[in-house]
Amino acid sequence: MATRSAAVTHSYVTTTGAGRAELRWRARAVPGSKDPNTASLVELGEQVKQIVSSSSWWDRYGVDWCILTAGLGLAFLGMYLASYRHPLLFASGMVASGAGHWILANKGAHLAIHNALAESRRLNTFAAWFLGELAGAFSSRGGFDVHIKVHHPHTNVVGLGDSSSFRAPFLPKYVYMFCAPLLVPALSPLISVQLLWGQWSAMLSCIVTIAAGLYINHFLLVHFSGFSVLGAAAFMLASRSTFGLPYIHVNIFQHIGLPMYSQETRPKRIQLMSTGVLNLSRNAVLDWVFGHSLISCHVEHHLFPTLSDNMCFKVRPVVREYLTAHGLPYNEDTYMGRLRLFVEKYEEWMVKLPPITHFVGLQ
Repeated sequence: MATRSAAVTHSYVTTTGAGRAELRWRARAVPGSKDPNTASLVELGEQVKQIVSSSSWWDRYGVDWCILTAGLGLAFLGMYLASYRHPLLFASGMVASGAGHWILANKGAHLAIHNALAESRRLNTFAAWFLGELAGAFSSRGGFDVHIKVHHPHTNVVGLGDSSSFRAPFLPKYVYMFCAPLLVPALSPLISVQLLWGQWSAMLSCIVTIAAGLYINHFLLVHFSGFSVLGAAAFMLASRSTFGLPYIHVNIFQHIGLPMYSQETRPKRIQLMSTGVLNLSRNAVLDWVFGHSLISCHVEHHLFPTLSDNMCFKVRPVVREYLTAHGLPYNEDTYMGRLRLFVEKYEEWMVKLPPITHFVGLQ
């Protein structure tokens, strides 16, 4: 199998071993490119550091705080529009409310848990709790344990950060791809309890916080938007489901189907991230709702996870140039392109065990 990424051609050669398929990654670079083994995250980091140090507070944090403020405004605008029973206004209110929720609960909480919303660690910790747990109904502590401690340091390492938590091989292809993601808002509190099971005080605190957040949202819908008790609950669930499909899609598109490594075969970090992470092309809606670090700058985010969304976008040209100059892949694809691939290769990528990749380097 061969894939094209930037100006470097990469091929994955199937071999056998350990009772499962294995792949050997190799690159055939364009003339003038360097050996992939000479790539250094420290060297690239110095270039990125210079850009960050010369950037203003507005670039480093201000742009993203403005988007979060807009998300809060969208949430209230959605509740206001939902008070009208005109179908178009009501539908607009549901979409606006859903977009506002995901901007706060996903984009905001994701940045906060990475300490990328501010220089103050305390402010980031509070924001992760407020945005992720109170507003988003998902445990900030559980998210930290799974995302920061496992997924990022062990990206695409089988049994650790291989995105296997997003697999549901018992579900048929079209049910998983187009129906099950709508249940994400309903399942999030239950997943939080599962992640914290055994940590009783943390689990109790999380349950109380999530319940308080849901009650506040429900109270506003009843008393501000004029819903009945059941109507408010239904609207809250429906509006929070509006971006459930792209949420699941994005999380599988950017890692699954790319090289997976074992602990023994994992290459050094810069090679691990360049081969195992993919950027989706720019999308005005998804870049706002989920943030650049989760959409169009996911490679940059995995290499430099403490950068804000706006800074990931700002350093993107430097990262791309450095990786391609060293014969490493800079994986990119469109949302629809990945969707078609996952529908076509669902059995291979989402049901079967992934093959182990060996990083060979320049051929």
